[in-house]
Amino acid sequence: MIGKLTGIIDTIGEDFIILDVQGVGYLVHCSTRTLAQLRSIGEPAKLAIETHVREDAIRLYGFATDSEHEWFRLLQTVQGVGAKVALAVLGAMSAEALATAIARQDKAQIAKAPGIGPRLAARLLTELKDKTPAGTPLIFIRTGGPDGGGTGEDMPAMREVLDAVAALLTLGYGRPQAVDAVASARQALGEAADTAALIRQALKQLSR
Repeated sequence: MIGKLTGIIDTIGEDFIILDVQGVGYLVHCSTRTLAQLRSIGEPAKLAIETHVREDAIRLYGFATDSEHEWFRLLQTVQGVGAKVALAVLGAMSAEALATAIARQDKAQIAKAPGIGPRLAARLLTELKDKTPAGTPLIFIRTGGPDGGGTGEDMPAMREVLDAVAALLTLGYGRPQAVDAVASARQALGEAADTAALIRQALKQLSR
């Protein structure tokens, strides 16, 4: 099975690229988000690969990051989500935004992805609420743009965030409520805030 490909971009299509690896052209299906990160034809590219073998075809799916690859696998554990829908979700949302939406049980955000209606969005949130790809923390608190587009550069501070959320869960608050409160607290106090400060600020907001 193919796990990674490194080569030169030969062709860029609507939902795929052809990657020239030492003279062999591999057709690799990608999300629109991954396609946007690739350079122009003739430029080098490296993709993590998921290989799907069927009776009538072998399909390769490529990902710019390991995180996107793991979410692709996890999404397909949900009934009604195949490779095409999983790629559509990952094209519409970054891995961080997807994790945030699941942590907050934000059905409206999930339903914005092509091919995801309200019923499937609800099922996806229910089945993935306690799961996480490859041991990565499920809760990402966004402080950036509207798509939740953090890059992971602030992951050292995420331990403080995760501990604060865990404390609120222990106090009996629901997960979406706890995540929202800590997210607001982090925005108010800044990324350098420690766990204790985040908990205090979150409790103040929850008591209003």
